[in-house]
Amino acid sequence: MLMSSNDRPATLHYGPNGFRVVTTGSHVVCAVSGEKIPLDALRYWSAALQEAYASPELATRRLLERA
Repeated sequence: MLMSSNDRPATLHYGPNGFRVVTTGSHVVCAVSGEKIPLDALRYWSAALQEAYASPELATRRLLERA
């Protein structure tokens, strides 16, 4: 079965002030929890690690793990 962009993850390039869609999709996956994050709800990411996070708590957890 073919998947539409409505049910597959997007590929993004994360910058310090925003992100650019590389491959279209409906969501990205949180690097910590594995939770699907709709693109219109994406607020937290790391440009250095090129990862998305579902919440500020999860973003902080990842940064503390890397310290």
